[in-house]
Amino acid sequence: MLLSRTFLVVAFTWLCLAATPAQAQWLKAESERFIVYSDGGERPLTEFVQKLEVFDRLLRARMGLSVEEAPYRKLPIYLVRSRSALKRIHPTVGDGVAGFYTASNEDIFAVALVERNHDLGEQTLLHEYAHHFMMQNFPFPYPAWFVEGFAEYYMTTKIDGSRIELGNYNANRASWIVNGSWMSLSDLLSSSPNNRAVRNAQMFYPQAWLLAHWFMADADRQPMLDAYLRDVGAGGDSVEAMERATGMSLAQLQRTLRTYRSLPRLGFSHSFPPAEVAVTRLPRSAGDLLLLNQRLKIGVPEDMRPAVAAEARRVAARHGDDPMALLVLGHGELHFGDKGAGRVALQRLLAIDPNHVEALQFLAGDHLATAREMEDQEAADVEIASARRLLARAYAIDDLNYNTMLLLTDLRLGGDGWPNENDLTTMEVAYALAPQLAETRLNLASALIRAGRNEHAVTLLGSLANAPHGGAAAEVARSMINRARGVTDQEAEAAEEASAAERRQEEDTEVEAPAIP
Repeated sequence: MLLSRTFLVVAFTWLCLAATPAQAQWLKAESERFIVYSDGGERPLTEFVQKLEVFDRLLRARMGLSVEEAPYRKLPIYLVRSRSALKRIHPTVGDGVAGFYTASNEDIFAVALVERNHDLGEQTLLHEYAHHFMMQNFPFPYPAWFVEGFAEYYMTTKIDGSRIELGNYNANRASWIVNGSWMSLSDLLSSSPNNRAVRNAQMFYPQAWLLAHWFMADADRQPMLDAYLRDVGAGGDSVEAMERATGMSLAQLQRTLRTYRSLPRLGFSHSFPPAEVAVTRLPRSAGDLLLLNQRLKIGVPEDMRPAVAAEARRVAARHGDDPMALLVLGHGELHFGDKGAGRVALQRLLAIDPNHVEALQFLAGDHLATAREMEDQEAADVEIASARRLLARAYAIDDLNYNTMLLLTDLRLGGDGWPNENDLTTMEVAYALAPQLAETRLNLASALIRAGRNEHAVTLLGSLANAPHGGAAAEVARSMINRARGVTDQEAEAAEEASAAERRQEEDTEVEAPAIP
């Protein structure tokens, strides 16, 4: 098919049989593609990571990629066994959320809540990994419904030893399909899951899953999907492209989907070799610090920052010169509390471990932030020179760290001759290492436009502009695309509104079959 270029449905009873929280010890399991943290047992954790490796290879095989190829960066995953543990990382997460994925300039990672006899957290993680995989390997302007439908289709994958089964369904999605009031296909094809102005918007995910399943579970229909995606990627209207690809009007396609009940499943055996997994036991301090360390990375609202800094201070105090304690203390103070105390903690950490990349990055970022606030250019230059030395050390230790590349970009941003070829190379490396992070894409696209390489920038921005949960970054990407094409945002919006109104009028003229009970 065209794609050639936040789990597995398994029993997690081992997590429930682990030691009590007072006795539990966190483990770190590292394979070729993943770093998974858990306070469960070593053997089941190893088996779980091996299954994740099978899932990644499955996606690669299905998408026409080499199954031996590994990404530049391994994805960290945190398995938690309670909602309170989930909220230690993300205190404001909703009660119905069973996991999440986050990308920031400090980390890209996933978290899943795993509970006995419940697979929602597992499926959530598989869903998010499918997004992560797509952004890593396919920088294409897919429509929002397909981005979500692709993830929904693969999140129900079952892996049992050498046996794989595709095409299963999530009970919640199926219930909505049978009992819910459907949104129009025109809205599904042209909207995003966040557009609550659309009628019956709650049906976006179920219908995106069903349409993706209809295409992807049938080899005869996959060429239609290929043709549709190519059409949309070339700038074609999503509705018109769907009608061209399927040979059906939207009303006819909707009737077809309403009768699509006997879902085909694809079962087969794989021959992927068992992945090598190295398991290490983390220090006891990880029980206090590991999840809090991730909490500091996802962004803290202004009104919560004093409390977060106080918690980092209180928890770190229990563990003295433990490296993770110094990192948490330094990070918490530097960004949300007493900057001076943060610098002292991070410098102490570097005295213990001179090769601690995160400590070097935090201190370099602090020097750059200080320089930006200075009116005295000579003093600012001293801060910038300090940042440059720290980043040179970080790069020498790990030359494939996207945060170091982002900081090197900040070091040069707007400077004399920006962007030169070295600037572009730095930003290209940052993007290659972390295409899931909007900042790497926007930085590079901005530099490309500045260098007169507008078409390259438009291609780079397409997937972010269409991202279902792109938020403000997606809006910026769309604005940059308009600028690169020489049109204003207002002109582009007016054209889209006129096209949408025309589609709705055409769709309303067709008679739609009633839902099948």
